[in-house]
Amino acid sequence: MPPIIKISNLTVILGGKVKALKNISLELSGGKTIGFIGPSGAGKTTLIRVIVGRLHIDSGGVLVFGRPAGSPELRRDVSYMTQELSVYPDLTLRENMEYFATMTGQPRRQAKKTIADVIEAVDMTNKADSLVSDLSGGQKQRVSLAIALIGAPKLMLLDEPTVGLDPVLRDKLWKIFNNLAKKGTTLVITSHSMDEAERCQDLVLIRDGRVIAHSSPQELRTQTKTKSIEESFLQLVGDA
Repeated sequence: MPPIIKISNLTVILGGKVKALKNISLELSGGKTIGFIGPSGAGKTTLIRVIVGRLHIDSGGVLVFGRPAGSPELRRDVSYMTQELSVYPDLTLRENMEYFATMTGQPRRQAKKTIADVIEAVDMTNKADSLVSDLSGGQKQRVSLAIALIGAPKLMLLDEPTVGLDPVLRDKLWKIFNNLAKKGTTLVITSHSMDEAERCQDLVLIRDGRVIAHSSPQELRTQTKTKSIEESFLQLVGDA
């Protein structure tokens, strides 16, 4: 099968002088959890924003489902969860969902069932009629994830979705991610945590705007003869 994301010789310069991404080429296949892993400032968020179509490309190209990144035709197939809370705190979870369902053009009857299914998927049924402002930080993260799920996108790009969450909630979200992948959704997840890298099916290790490795966790550990992704990363950085 052709890759769902194809990145060719991509370079992005921010502010006219900072080269955030440096000649990146990648092909990513679908139906799995893909981790963009690296330290803060490595270029993970920049890369994810390019794939969504929110940043200017200085050279190279990005195709998503065979179309240029940001094409209007991709709006129904691609969703983006930012690090910042992108919902309305003065509305309830259900009201937020109804608003975003309307924005995606879903018929009212279909939207009602979709909303109920998504709220259940993120384990927030008992909080559906609570104001977002009254929810905990972890619950707000799940609200953002629920919004990203509206419309059943084929590709979800999640920027640091588990940052700051306790281990129990992090585990719950990863179970949701894995269930979505099993059903055919592709999830691209950024993280600076090497522990979370172990949970991904496909890894893209990024440092200083460059891709230093792309493989499965098992393949990476085998290639570097290490026991963890963190050890692999440190070895690759040293080799570079």
